[in-house]
Amino acid sequence: MRPNGRPDDGGGAAGTGAARRAVFTPVDTRARVDTVVRRIGDAIELGLLADGEQLPGETDLAGQLGVSTVTLREALMALRQQGLVTTRRGRGGGSFVTLPDSPPEERLRARLADWSTEELRDLGDHWAAVSGAAALLAARRTQPGDLRPLTRTVEELAAAGDPATRSRLYGRFHVELAAAAQSARLTREEIALQTDLGALLCLVLDDPVHLGNVSDRHRAVISAVQDEADERARTLAETCVRESVGRLIALRLGTPGRAPEPRPEEDTHGQEHRARGPRGGHR
Repeated sequence: MRPNGRPDDGGGAAGTGAARRAVFTPVDTRARVDTVVRRIGDAIELGLLADGEQLPGETDLAGQLGVSTVTLREALMALRQQGLVTTRRGRGGGSFVTLPDSPPEERLRARLADWSTEELRDLGDHWAAVSGAAALLAARRTQPGDLRPLTRTVEELAAAGDPATRSRLYGRFHVELAAAAQSARLTREEIALQTDLGALLCLVLDDPVHLGNVSDRHRAVISAVQDEADERARTLAETCVRESVGRLIALRLGTPGRAPEPRPEEDTHGQEHRARGPRGGHR
């Protein structure tokens, strides 16, 4: 029996299902078009919405997100311009997901150069705190069946052949972990964090040794959650994130170029972290 009083019957549909549901929860009541673009775009780049998947109709989707149809149409237009959504007219038409291409390494390194080591360290601290909290709560709340998506994602990550797919699955694991914690807010925060760091992880996940370490660490997180070892789960999740961000910082130290002055950040409670150049996904 879990602390929340639910029996361990293996039921429940967390993981990817819960992560997807978090995508279609209402955005902030003050939401602008760019907030909707960020929410849907992040989900596409993480693979929470599949390539070729049809989005709900405009009226339904606007209702789910809690925005007007005018706001939604403007957001869909922006997503089309970014190449993340394709619109088909006529019978069987609608808006369909288009998975973005992987960015070339030189573009990723240029994007990395936009960050100072202090900014990377600060964002890494934030990500570690979010992932650690998600792991701790998952160990306290989740059902055995809720962990199936996490296990599947880890095995896909271990077998993935290219850095872009690896980074997408790495990010998806942490989103699914937050979903297993039954926290829509933590789930949305994990999704938003992938915009800042997700694509950059391509630069460190091309190392098969690090990939193996990450996969083993993720399996250890799942094991700790299954054992209801909340503090161990938190420590493992935090360590995994800190190790990967530490590798990014080491790469940044060896990357020529100087980061610009930090720009003002928005409130990160479910909103975007910063508007930095191109979108942070796999382009």
